Amino acid sequence: MLYRYCCKLNKKLKSFTMSRKKLVHYTGYEQKNRANAAVLIGAYAVIYLKRSPEEVYRTLISGNNVGYMPFRDAAAGESSFNLNILDCLQGIRKALQYGFLDFENFDVEEYEHYERVENGDLNWIIPGKILAFSSPHHRSKTENGYPLHAAEAYFAYFHQNYVTAVVRLNRKLYEGRKYEDVGIEHHDLFFLDGTTPSDLIVRRFLHVCESTEGAVAVHCKAGLGRTGTLIGCYLMKHYRFTAAEAIAWIRICRPGSIIGPQQNFLEEKQHSLWVQGDVHRSKQKLVQQRQSRRQQLQHQQQPHTSDSVVTKQETMSRLLSSMDDLSINTTLYKSYSVDENNFREASLTQGDHLRALKGNRPPRSASSSSRLNLSKASYCSIPSPPKSSKVPLSFSSSSSSSKKLIRSSSSSAMQIRSPFSLSLFTNRPAVIH
Repeated sequence: MLYRYCCKLNKKLKSFTMSRKKLVHYTGYEQKNRANAAVLIGAYAVIYLKRSPEEVYRTLISGNNVGYMPFRDAAAGESSFNLNILDCLQGIRKALQYGFLDFENFDVEEYEHYERVENGDLNWIIPGKILAFSSPHHRSKTENGYPLHAAEAYFAYFHQNYVTAVVRLNRKLYEGRKYEDVGIEHHDLFFLDGTTPSDLIVRRFLHVCESTEGAVAVHCKAGLGRTGTLIGCYLMKHYRFTAAEAIAWIRICRPGSIIGPQQNFLEEKQHSLWVQGDVHRSKQKLVQQRQSRRQQLQHQQQPHTSDSVVTKQETMSRLLSSMDDLSINTTLYKSYSVDENNFREASLTQGDHLRALKGNRPPRSASSSSRLNLSKASYCSIPSPPKSSKVPLSFSSSSSSSKKLIRSSSSSAMQIRSPFSLSLFTNRPAVIH
C-alpha cells in the first residue's frame, strides 16, 4: 500500500491539472485509520519531499488535540511495546539512506506475488542480502486449507536471487541437506517459538550473515517472530537502526514480525549491538588498510630482488594475512543447533496461528496451487483501500509542504507495503495484511 499510495499521490501532484489545486488527504475518526493515514502521508513527505521525520511529525501533531494511538505487535494479549508514528518515519528514512527502499526499481507485482502464502510467503528485508520466509516442509501439500511448500520449491528462486545460505530457527520440518545438495549452506539455530535468542545464537546468526557472500534466507515456523528478531539484530549492528526503527522497517517489509518480549529484547540489545557494529567496521577498515599496504609492497617488489628481500616481503605478507584472519574470523565456523529434542513446543504454536491468518486471505488468482508458483501469471493488483469519512488533511501541490496531517497511531496493522512488505500491527493481532 505504501508504494501504491506514494506513487499515486506523486503522480497527481505532478499533474498539470493539479498545479493550481490542493489535494486533501482524509480519513475517518477511527483511531486506527487515523494512525495509518498519518504514516502514509508522512512517508510521502519523507520519501518525495525530502523532509526529516521530525519535521513531518511536528506537522502531523500540530493542532491535533486527540493524539495518535501507537502501533503494537500481532500477538494476542496486552501490548508490552508500542511504536509511534515517528518511529515508523525514522525507519523509512533509514531504509532510504541505505537503499533498502527504492521505488524506482521496486517491482510491486513481484512483491505482491511472492508475499502470498500460496506463492512462497517470502519478503526481502535487506534487498540482496536478507530474505525472510516461512518454514518449508518435507513435501508440498495443503494442510487444513493452508499451502505448505517443500524445500525443493524454493531452489529456483534462491538460485536466481543468489541466496547462498538458509538459516532455520524452528524444529526440523524438512531435511537441511536438501539445500546443501544444491550448493546452498544450511544452518540450524533453534530456539522456542515466541521466545528470545541466547547471546550465542545471536552471535552465530550474525556470523553466518557476515561470512556469507551471497544472500541469506531466514525462517522459523511462520517467518515472523524469531526470524524478525534476529534480522533486527543485524540491522542494529550493521546499519545502526534503533530497535524501534528496526521493528518498524521489518514490519513494513513483513507484516506481523517481532512479537511480544522479542520487541523488548531488541530494545535491550540496541546499545551492545551498536558497539559491536562499531568494532566490526573498525576491524574491516583495518583489514582494508593492511590489504592496501600489502598490494603496495607487492607492486614495489623489483623483478631482480635478492632472496633475502623476497623472503622478508613474503614473511610480512604472511603475517599481514594471518592478522587479517584474526581480525575478521571468529570461532563460529559452523553453526550447530541447540538440541531441539530437549524442548517441546505446543502442538499449535503462535507461528501456526499467525501463519493461518495469512493463509485465510482469499487467493489473488482464480486457481491457487499448493506448490510454489514462480510464474507471474497469477499476479493481481491489491484491492484499493475502502473509502472513509472525513477528517481532512490538506496537501498543496504548489508548495512542497504538507499542510495539515491528521492521524492517530493505532494498535492494529498498518497496511503499508513497501519494497518488501509493509504493515504495523496496532490493536488486534487478528489481521495480517
